[in-house]
Amino acid sequence: MKLVFEKGMNLSEVEVIRHYSTLSKLNFGVDFGFYPLGSCTMKYNPKINEDMAKLEGFTLLHPLQPVSTAQGALELMHNLEKMLCEICGFERFSLQPAAGANGELTGIMIIQAYFRKKRENRSKILVPDSAHGTNPASVSVCGFEAVEIKSDKDGNIDLGELKEKMTEDVAGIMITNPNTLGLFDQNILEVCKIVHEKGGLVYGDGANMNAMLGICKPKELGIDVMHLNLHKSFATPHGGGGPGSGPVGVIKELVEFLPIPLIEKKGEEYVFNYENENSIGKLRSFYGNFGVMVKAYTYLKAIGAEGIREVAEIAVLNANYLKEKLKKHYNLPFDRVCQHEFVLDDSKMPNGVTTNDIAKRLMDYGFHPPTVYFPLIVHGALMIEPTETETKETLDEFANAMIKIKEEAEKNPEIVKGAPHSTPVKRLDAVKAAREPNLRWKP
Repeated sequence: MKLVFEKGMNLSEVEVIRHYSTLSKLNFGVDFGFYPLGSCTMKYNPKINEDMAKLEGFTLLHPLQPVSTAQGALELMHNLEKMLCEICGFERFSLQPAAGANGELTGIMIIQAYFRKKRENRSKILVPDSAHGTNPASVSVCGFEAVEIKSDKDGNIDLGELKEKMTEDVAGIMITNPNTLGLFDQNILEVCKIVHEKGGLVYGDGANMNAMLGICKPKELGIDVMHLNLHKSFATPHGGGGPGSGPVGVIKELVEFLPIPLIEKKGEEYVFNYENENSIGKLRSFYGNFGVMVKAYTYLKAIGAEGIREVAEIAVLNANYLKEKLKKHYNLPFDRVCQHEFVLDDSKMPNGVTTNDIAKRLMDYGFHPPTVYFPLIVHGALMIEPTETETKETLDEFANAMIKIKEEAEKNPEIVKGAPHSTPVKRLDAVKAAREPNLRWKP
């Protein structure tokens, strides 16, 4: 359906409604189909979360109104912090960071403040090659030098290289665990021990926390500071730039460096506490993305403690089920039990069919493509994360589409290389778009 609006044109209400309703369906989302975007945890977001966030008692609040008139909001944030502490084992959380990358920045600033108070001049942060791509950027923004640590043949942090590079001028290490290969690092306890013995701190990137909820607590692994993604593991919508929420949790020794204000309960009243001279200060305007917090709180209250563990168990089950079905048809560079996601590659694809071709062809079958060409340590990577909210039937349909694409690559490769064929916009020149972006709209 196409409408060309001209000056003076008269349209009926139903024409306008149908036009914009049709346009809205052109955008793919988790409400319309399977969204196996590895490392992003694009799970279904229960609508009750949205209903709670829309309550007038929340939406009509202003962040500058007197604290005495916003006790319900402060109580919710206080309780949410306690829940996150219980899940992760940490002493305190700051809910202020706006998203994952902002949480990373917060964590590295806390590490920096810790060593500044100790009057230790440490200039480096270790970053495994299996970590998230934003980790080195966060390190650099804070003025540290990012030092890469390679993975071993099993996808773990290479202990030999870690011991060599963990010197007295290293402030710590940023660990994504499970890592971007979807693997739980079998050496995680030893990694943390090596870093701690040299006086360093361990930062945990919690973007993949969906695989560990209710099963293990990051603090008990040896993590000192860590961010979570409420917009991933805790079922609040994300994509398109936000909004997100990246709370940061710390061990007892690092509480004094958390952003201000922290929420305290004094008697029966909830208050903002700004009295912390060693705090790194504010990381965001006001107190964080409150609407996202309401959704995450609702999610946690709805599923409870038993539900938290079930989230991780089913996410891991779904990923391993898909992995086992697809490894017979695609190359699996690390063939061991995965966590919430796994990585395939295009090294065994016939007739020059690439990861990009596979991703485009999946769109013809009604599926959003998985994350492609990441992590960088796997050439031609396809990073697949089914999440716990998908049924076995959906997983089978996706697996069958992937198997069909492999067969097409063998018998009729041009149909794969020319995909997508059924979408409103066909294959774009992604390289040209990246190198020569044209952001000027022309009517």
